[in-house]
Order: sequence, then structure tokens, then C-alpha cells
Amino acid sequence: MPSSQTMFSPRPIGYVKSPYKSTQEVPKGLGAQHDAQGVLEILPELEAGLADIEGFSHLIVLWVFDRQISEGKAGFELVGTPPCDDRPHGVFATRSPRRPNPIGLTVVELLRREGRLLHVRGVDMLDGTPVLDIKPYLSSVLAEKLRRGWLAEAEARRGK
Repeated sequence: MPSSQTMFSPRPIGYVKSPYKSTQEVPKGLGAQHDAQGVLEILPELEAGLADIEGFSHLIVLWVFDRQISEGKAGFELVGTPPCDDRPHGVFATRSPRRPNPIGLTVVELLRREGRLLHVRGVDMLDGTPVLDIKPYLSSVLAEKLRRGWLAEAEARRGK
């Protein structure tokens, strides 16, 4: 078992600007369309970390289910019934917010960058949600839609 010295306390790198103000507004269940546009507003002191991000078509966004506690839903459930099924499933087989670590993951399409603002499509987070990390999405996107950014350039240079 790792010691407590290996644990870390995450801090937000920014916040989501989203059209959703409550969890009831976010599309859920089978066939839910996540077409909403939003903005990932990165903290000013971390803006340099966005260098070269505009070369990627899609991003993985790690974020915090921060409203669980404020809405009186602290804690987690290892088994629950999602809204799109009448059978219970393990929390790790669902996208339930009632998780041991209240971390969400969303893949968004990067529309454009304006300084420290990333304009994206596909948000399913509430307005003001803390963002923990952003990573380029590099698989499962149709080849004709995928941009590999600086990776493609580096691979091309290495192949020369």
C-alpha cells in the first residue's frame, strides 16, 4: 500500500464556462447528444502550458464533480442504477458522479484557442466546474477528423 507521502492534493488549472447551471440540464442516458459549446478558462499563470494545443482536434478534460457535496450528495455508491437502464451497475462501469474520487472525464472538440481560453464543443459539465487537467485525445477519433498536432510534425522530422 503506498504511503500517504505519495498522495497529492489536486488543484484546478482552470474552470469551465458552460450553458448548464444544474445537473438536470445536462443530457444523460443512451443517445444523449453532447453538442453544447463552452470555454475552458485556464488560470493566467498556467497559460504557457497551452503552447501547441491548437494543433489537436479533440481534448480529454479531467474535472471535479464539485457540486456533489454542495448539493448534499457527499459520498459514493459502488453500485447504482443509471437513468438509461433498469439494472444496477458498478460505478466503474458507468459515468455516475457518485464515485470514490469525484473525478469526471469528457472528450471535447477544440474549436479554437484565444490566449488562455479554449473554445470547445461537447461540454457536459456545469458552469464553474474546476478543471484538473487537459490532454490531447489521440485515439478512437475517425482518421479524417483527427489532427495529431506537434506529434505528426515530430514523427515527420524523425522519418527524414
